[in-house]
Amino acid sequence: MFHYFRIPVNTPAKGIAILGSTGSIGTQALDVVRAHPDTFRIEVLTAGRNADLLLAQAREFKPNCVVIGDESRYDELSEALWNDGIKTYCGPKALVDVVTMDEVDIVLTALVGFAGLRPTMSAIEAGKHIALANKETLVVAGELVTAAAKAKGVNLYPVDSEHSAIFQCLAGEWNNPIEKIYLTASGGPFRGRNREELATVTKAQALKHPNWDMGAKITIDSASLMNKGLEVIEAKWLFSLQPDQIDVVVHRESIIHSVVQFEDGSMKAQMGLPDMKLPIQYALGFPLRLKSDFPRFNFLDYPELHFEAPDRQTFRNLDLAYAAMRTGGGAPCILNAANEVVVQAFLEDRVGFLQMSDVVETCLETVPSPAKPTLEEYVALDGAARRKAASLL
Repeated sequence: MFHYFRIPVNTPAKGIAILGSTGSIGTQALDVVRAHPDTFRIEVLTAGRNADLLLAQAREFKPNCVVIGDESRYDELSEALWNDGIKTYCGPKALVDVVTMDEVDIVLTALVGFAGLRPTMSAIEAGKHIALANKETLVVAGELVTAAAKAKGVNLYPVDSEHSAIFQCLAGEWNNPIEKIYLTASGGPFRGRNREELATVTKAQALKHPNWDMGAKITIDSASLMNKGLEVIEAKWLFSLQPDQIDVVVHRESIIHSVVQFEDGSMKAQMGLPDMKLPIQYALGFPLRLKSDFPRFNFLDYPELHFEAPDRQTFRNLDLAYAAMRTGGGAPCILNAANEVVVQAFLEDRVGFLQMSDVVETCLETVPSPAKPTLEEYVALDGAARRKAASLL
């Protein structure tokens, strides 16, 4: 007989720090907070350059403090928030410092790229739980980050829709070993195209994702399948898996967000319409499933769901990511750094779509790395890989 119980909901509101509050994940996270003002309170908001939106967010949510990355906007932002009693800081060191505040319970790392590593490590060292939307943190330094989280008793709550799906499928299954997981991929805007067709695609075409509304960098990564490669590496560290336990299947409707297969052969999938607010809310509210007014999935709207193998010969980034994961050490850091450089170059029309993979592969082959880097060695390796990638453009 099953006994059902409710977790008490009259607990103090969680203090939230959102790193990257003006980006796609950050703005959707604030939608979740708006819907649950008694459950969450905003303590920290940060942005890179969008001081105007950061100012509007600060005036609405009244955080303890804000951080702006662009130091040229610091004075005007500080002056504008002075009368509101909101402290204003700037620069990368401020990001590392503000996440340690006593008032912060959970840190949503929604920064893009390598920039998320240091503040995430700082938050972990301060004992803050992490809602992880910055997959690069685990791609670059998964061994370091997970070891620190374990030592500090910190939980890493995944925000990526695929990893959130795996996390949700594992609820109540903690003692049942995973046989395999399947990360689903939409295939992006170029699913089904061959190399000849991809030789001349433009950034405008690559930025038209069929299912998800994401930032430019992640959207390009999705188009090249690098995003799925990074997610494979992230899954290894989040769920303590070996490479042969992680598979990728293309599912163009993006309704099944990922699947867990257990040792008895049973499979559990998490389903829903493609909407990032749901995994954001699940991560921030865990272990509660908070009520929402998100659009509901209707089976009759999707009478067929389709699945196929990814085209690894055309979209080479997936295999490059698997190779980096198997090599270990600093290889995933090199992969990520080189990819960040070539994606920015593609967005600036300085490299072709297919050539991005060539540059990443060359960096993996030529940039030396230690077998077990420290945090400072990861920082140095990131710089070395970026310089090598830039020299190849």
